[in-house]
Amino acid sequence: MISIILPAKNEAEALRALLPGLRAAQGDAEIIVVDDGSTDETPALCRQHGVSCLSSPYSMGNGAAIKRGARAARGEILVFMDADGQHSPDHIQPLLDRLAEGYDMVVGSRSWSDQAGVGRGMANSLYNRVASWMTGFKVLDLTSGFRVARAEKFREFLYLLPNGFSYPTTITMAFFRSAYPLCYVPIQVSSRVGKSHIRPLRDGVRFLLIIFKIATLYSPLKLFAPTGAAFFLLGTGYYAYTFFTVHRFTNMSALLFSAAVIVFLIGLISEQITALTYRRSD
Repeated sequence: MISIILPAKNEAEALRALLPGLRAAQGDAEIIVVDDGSTDETPALCRQHGVSCLSSPYSMGNGAAIKRGARAARGEILVFMDADGQHSPDHIQPLLDRLAEGYDMVVGSRSWSDQAGVGRGMANSLYNRVASWMTGFKVLDLTSGFRVARAEKFREFLYLLPNGFSYPTTITMAFFRSAYPLCYVPIQVSSRVGKSHIRPLRDGVRFLLIIFKIATLYSPLKLFAPTGAAFFLLGTGYYAYTFFTVHRFTNMSALLFSAAVIVFLIGLISEQITALTYRRSD
């Protein structure tokens, strides 16, 4: 059984066309709309189309809606789509076909022309490069919200997922870390219906922090070891300078060497904590 999960916040306008399209493309699938505190007619539309609707009394975030939908879904395969009209129901089957080849998650990857503006496109390209470096795999679209996954594997990481907009980043890195096979299928997306809920200034700063979250979530030493090495090289360089100029070892050199050791040890501890985080319980 397939469960299609749609996190929605005031997306009634897009759902009018999307829900019939999903019924036509995947008639046997369970469709769950997670109403994240909407003030429009989203619940009424769900009743009209015979679709399950999980309503929240207030907005908890996109990631929180994903978690609620994943817990309530009865299907063995979960399909996650945006409810704003960007994703086509016709693209579900190609992702399911790739999943049947032995993958545990298949992600629909957008091209550069499909990104919402130059700024978002540049930011997503940066995320993809950092994630590719961290994992050793080619990450084509780290932030895509259109993906299919095996429910058993996806639910293992619900406790890791944030309530905000960065759930795709977290779940992608979690699958890579746990050696669950993942692949990408190119898709085309349409312009969203209505106004985006993302605020460039506030969410831009938050998305910038995702880069550091990727590093600490997947392999902390890849972040802490180079940082510690940089402090060590700075300390060595400054010591060489002071040795030849004033012929002594200064407090600044000692501070930089100490910082190098402390940062490296923090990385080791973080690596052990990360390993425990991803240990599957029996």
